[in-house]
Amino acid sequence: MADLPEIRVGTAEREEALSRLGEHFSAGRLSVAEFDERSAIVAAAATKGQIDAVFSDLPAAVADDVPAKRQLNWDWAGSVMALTPIIALVLFFVLGSWLWFLLIPAVPAVLEGGRRVIKSGS
Repeated sequence: MADLPEIRVGTAEREEALSRLGEHFSAGRLSVAEFDERSAIVAAAATKGQIDAVFSDLPAAVADDVPAKRQLNWDWAGSVMALTPIIALVLFFVLGSWLWFLLIPAVPAVLEGGRRVIKSGS
């Protein structure tokens, strides 16, 4: 019964369709003008058929690809920066030198400097 195009849709269905449309836009399948036009159609849609027409020329499995990409995008530098104070504290107590606390500002400076070099080089 949900496959009937004349079934009326609500706000939740329109928001889900706009989210899927945004995924297609971020994947580069739509230009800004196409995204704006299709978003307006989805926002004004009253039936499932009107929403389905917006996606007729787009692949259906966009949502399946997005979680896999998000899982692989681990922020290792952020994790290293979060662990740096703990490591400095342990090294202070084990080795007895306050100089280990200099790691706390040094590690983020090195990591952020490396990120900027990578971004500007690519």
